[in-house]
Amino acid sequence: MKRNLFYRHFPFQVCLSVFILLFTFTVKSVAQEKPNIILIMADDLGYETLGCYGSDDYNTPNLDKMADEGMLFENCHSMPLCTPSRVQIMTGKYNFRNYVGFGILDPKEKTFGHRMQEEGYKTCIAGKWQLYGNDVQRKLVNGKLGSLPDQAGFDSYSLWQVKDRGFRYKSPTIDTKEKGLQTYPGEYGPDLFVDYIEDFMETNQDHPFFVYYPMCITHDPFLPTPFSNGFNSYDPEKRTNDAKYFGEMVNYMDHLVGRIIKKVESLDLSENTLILFVGDNGTDRDVTSNFQGQKLKGNKGYTNDLGTHVPLIAKWQGTIEPGVVNSHLIDFTDFVPTLLDVSMSEINRNQLILDGISFFPQLKGERKAETRDWIFCHYAPNWGKFEPRRYVFDTQLKLYENGEIYDLSKDLYETTPIHKSHLGRKQLKKIKTFESVLAKMNN
Repeated sequence: MKRNLFYRHFPFQVCLSVFILLFTFTVKSVAQEKPNIILIMADDLGYETLGCYGSDDYNTPNLDKMADEGMLFENCHSMPLCTPSRVQIMTGKYNFRNYVGFGILDPKEKTFGHRMQEEGYKTCIAGKWQLYGNDVQRKLVNGKLGSLPDQAGFDSYSLWQVKDRGFRYKSPTIDTKEKGLQTYPGEYGPDLFVDYIEDFMETNQDHPFFVYYPMCITHDPFLPTPFSNGFNSYDPEKRTNDAKYFGEMVNYMDHLVGRIIKKVESLDLSENTLILFVGDNGTDRDVTSNFQGQKLKGNKGYTNDLGTHVPLIAKWQGTIEPGVVNSHLIDFTDFVPTLLDVSMSEINRNQLILDGISFFPQLKGERKAETRDWIFCHYAPNWGKFEPRRYVFDTQLKLYENGEIYDLSKDLYETTPIHKSHLGRKQLKKIKTFESVLAKMNN
């Protein structure tokens, strides 16, 4: 009797099992229709430091290979300093709309972390936070608090300098979602951040994920890395800061990028993952690099080309054609609309305040992709001795709000302003356009 009952219900049981399998497969397939996104941002790294851009000094084989296999942007520009850059890239807005002060991200702001969560992504951040504000930074903005990582749209995090500082490199103090604040004697912070990212990707490989990796490296203090014979004996309490280690740190930064790329490949996610690499501002002013036969001094914090011109490389196997060099202008406000396009967001953009232009069509090689004619910058960092400045520029000319004009093709350091009377007709027309842009950018 039991045997007959089993056979009577067997077809139903088979059908139910098949349905469950098909449903599970369908859910997994739908989930993975949205590509994964990994945004890596090196700290204090100008374009002149990478081999693929023409550096004569530093060893960057993984990023050079990434450029060979993807798209290299020749004209990406950040803000001149870290917090202004981070607020801009995370929100897609010019700083006059939402910048509170150095070291602070306004908790009222929606970041790309929030946007990706809304699109169904698992979100992760690892590396440098520095957006909650310390006592000095809060005092400068009348006691306002910044944002914590979970407030800013991140499900998982492993970060240096959330509320507590400690060291970022050897024996780092790191705050993680899972374990809270801990110090790791003898360990190397940048390695631990990549360990965390690798674990996150492995855990979420069957679900669309967004990883934001604002690296601590290559920011000073310039110190030995695990590639150095002196790493094990180095005592972080000595607080060494020697620019002779900068090249080694660039090499180690490149090594970390290579680890992430290899992890994506080992998980068989290369065709469903966009990897972006960018610098947050120009190289430290204590660093001078040999670049295409000339010496270029980093100018972090200042508004000339060596303060804002950063590398941008994109890799997405099967979507981005290999070996493409893109000469179009890219601004940090462009990243949020680009990520929304990559995530196939159907949100009405007219409902959002975004200042950027998506470069996703450029990544796909579309001939009619919208491109920039100029970049606008509102720079008022409220930090150090940096002078607030507003300006518009392209690859040839720059106009400051005070009327100063510079020929960028001949004067990267902006030492000699030129008068309108020395401009040709086409240049004058361009300056008139820049004047119009500045007039529209009101507080």
